[in-house]
Amino acid sequence: MSGQESLRPRRRPTVSVDVGGVLVGSAHPVVVQSMTNTDTTDPDATAIQVARLAHSGSQLVRVTVNTDGAAAAVPEMLTKLADLGVAVPVIGDFHYNGHQLLVEYPAMAAGLAKYRINPGNVGAKRHDENFATIVRVAIEHDKPVRIGVNWGSLDPQLLTSLMDVNARLPEPRDARDVMIEAMIESAMRSAELAESTGLRHDRIILSAKVSRVRDLVDVYRILATRSDYPLHLGLTEAGLGMKGIVASTAGLAILLEEGIGDTIRVSLTPAPGGEREEEVRVAQQVLQSMGIRSFLPQVSACPGCGRTTSTFFQDMALRIQDHIRDRMPVWKELRPGVEDMTVAVMGCVVNGPGESKHADIGISLPGTFEDPVAPVFVDGKLDRTLRGDGLVDEFIGLLEGYVERRYPVPVS
Repeated sequence: MSGQESLRPRRRPTVSVDVGGVLVGSAHPVVVQSMTNTDTTDPDATAIQVARLAHSGSQLVRVTVNTDGAAAAVPEMLTKLADLGVAVPVIGDFHYNGHQLLVEYPAMAAGLAKYRINPGNVGAKRHDENFATIVRVAIEHDKPVRIGVNWGSLDPQLLTSLMDVNARLPEPRDARDVMIEAMIESAMRSAELAESTGLRHDRIILSAKVSRVRDLVDVYRILATRSDYPLHLGLTEAGLGMKGIVASTAGLAILLEEGIGDTIRVSLTPAPGGEREEEVRVAQQVLQSMGIRSFLPQVSACPGCGRTTSTFFQDMALRIQDHIRDRMPVWKELRPGVEDMTVAVMGCVVNGPGESKHADIGISLPGTFEDPVAPVFVDGKLDRTLRGDGLVDEFIGLLEGYVERRYPVPVS
């Protein structure tokens, strides 16, 4: 163990929660999950999106269950998923009326792999009663629950109570600190209520979602010291495009590096017509960039500079990356370990040869591509030099051969 690794703070071991066969917590790998944005009353559209998310690598997929129509459609949607050969656990997201829907639609309650409860909106007048009703259904069907607190829908009575107590202090704390404390109190009190109702300790996952990075880090650091429940990480309403990706990555990376977090979701707002699967790819890349999990061979490519005025190496890097992504479903099934492979596609002679030597397989162009000559390095050694306009296809062929040799199909 390196000195840097030994200095990493580590959260004490968490319990392990079984979510439809996917283990969350303890020493198990961090689980990537996502959520559909289809109308759940449309079982075809929802099943297709769940399948797409699962194929992209989402190990758990959450769906909205907010109406009678949505609840009634869940069993049909799950049947369609089974017909597609997709076995990903599906989670029901409940707000306001979950205590009614889970009781009135037992087939839906039985089919889902987990229930998400937001303690801030299960009802003010009958809060504990409604919450306990959901928990009893979970016990009846042997389902885990995620107690998901959200700063946009905190229990108003709890928040008001803590604010009043704070106001009477000789030196009142900042309102932000009280809000964070209210979120943690809501999560912990709800977990205690769930267990006192009869839910097992190892059937509970906690989350405390906020939309600012610093708040996310602070609330989870505290929550991690107060319980051993598995924690679901992620910014809520992370945002569009680059903003959402950067903010989510910043918050997740800090916490994951500290050993905090057992399952993650990157809540991106998709562009009109954009792919929902992007949030799955971002979550995977966060974990892989930090060396926590491997999902896809990594392609290193230089950013380009005045030495690379030709766009050839950019086009080449894109072609190679797309080829790897397209081939990965087959490679993953047949060639264990291929997800750890590294590939370098470099644009000039300054760092190109060195980077290519550090990769499992790499290619280095001369710069402006005025002379189409590119050395190829395999396992740190010069293997050959490619020439001419067809060198990209040749390199992809070499890449395929390398995968076959380095990651052979196991003998059954």
